[in-house]
Amino acid sequence: MDVKEVERLIKISRERPLMPETYIPWQLEPGPEDVFLPEILTSLQGLAIYESLTPAQKLELGRHELVQVIASYAWGECLFCVFMTQHLLTLPPNDVEHQFIIRELIEEFRHQEMFAQAIAKINGKPIKQSGLHKFFGEFSNKYLPADYLFMGSVSVELVTDVYGNYARKAPNIYPVLKKMFDLHNIEEGRHILFTKALLKTYSAKAGYIKRTLYSYVILFNILFVRTMYVKKEIYERIGLENPQLVYKLASKNFKQKFADTCLKDIIEFVDSWKGFNTLTRFAWRWILAAKL
Repeated sequence: MDVKEVERLIKISRERPLMPETYIPWQLEPGPEDVFLPEILTSLQGLAIYESLTPAQKLELGRHELVQVIASYAWGECLFCVFMTQHLLTLPPNDVEHQFIIRELIEEFRHQEMFAQAIAKINGKPIKQSGLHKFFGEFSNKYLPADYLFMGSVSVELVTDVYGNYARKAPNIYPVLKKMFDLHNIEEGRHILFTKALLKTYSAKAGYIKRTLYSYVILFNILFVRTMYVKKEIYERIGLENPQLVYKLASKNFKQKFADTCLKDIIEFVDSWKGFNTLTRFAWRWILAAKL
């Protein structure tokens, strides 16, 4: 890592922190034209059933699915904090990287609090992880080596950042959410220095087998996150008939939509360290509909 650049970023973090309490206009309520999630990211947009929804149902669909997105954001941040805390223990306290990670952890924990406050602000009720989600989440946190945990957490960050970028650019997004995504984008821009440096370290040491395993860790982390967004309970909440059938249609629709809108940065990331090969490429195409 460039020591002078790291010291500059530490100084910015200390002297010009972005505090969610003051940066975000929490006092504002949603206006009549405000939306919670750009419709291109909703699970039903593109299906005939979407056109049959009332404006209120479309708004509620976006609200409930946005809550799932934010909950995944928070989960990804927490996962990254677990990794960084483990990595911190390997560094001497006077090391500039140690000081930088301390600042990053402070900001990441603030983000988690911010996400929780945003969910409460829009009266969200995140749907709990399934038993399978919970098992794999706990397994990865407890048993995966640090480098695999790092790859998984970075992949979650990259996917959720796509949602943030779409939301920040949407002209009628609820201002509280826009400022939340703005804050996160600014601070994550500083964190990317550490991420890129560590990625270079890990990938330089990885041979064919380890790159293959990294690729599968990322693939299943993305699948983990994607399947937290499309939920039968959401269609029940907005009053749709036969929510199980809607869920099946939405799952198929969203799999392709997710591949078209959310995988570009992930694919570039994996390709940068040669994570696509004869053992992984077919799985990415089959499971994630990735265009490789």
